[in-house]
Amino acid sequence: MNVLVDTSIWSLALRREVPKIHAVTEALSELIRELRVRIIGPIRQELLSGIRSEKQSEELRLHLSAFPDLPIETPDYEKAAEFFNICRDNGIQGSNTDFLICSVAHRRDLEIFTSDKDFIAFRKHLPIKLYSSENMTHPEK
Repeated sequence: MNVLVDTSIWSLALRREVPKIHAVTEALSELIRELRVRIIGPIRQELLSGIRSEKQSEELRLHLSAFPDLPIETPDYEKAAEFFNICRDNGIQGSNTDFLICSVAHRRDLEIFTSDKDFIAFRKHLPIKLYSSENMTHPEK
């Protein structure tokens, strides 16, 4: 199954200022080797936002250029709004980008690879699948 990789995982794996998280980096590398990684434009935008160094920004752009953005269509936005409302009605908050990730993953039958614990709460009310690997301790286990 293909995997939509969230901003949190890309950041852990590609961040230069802090030591890399070995298990996350290893799992992401394995997914890349297996050609199972997927990304959407809003995740790319989050990753590239706030980078102060032009050199670091260009390096990140280069790394990410190997992964074309999945198209986001009107039904994805509509389902994201529905997911937002379902979670809000159950007392769960999330960002519009998080619910768009859930929507795209649901429609395309993708697992979501994230370290964001909000997705564990979302999963209680939404039909999403979270990626886990035997090689790492993942928050949804």
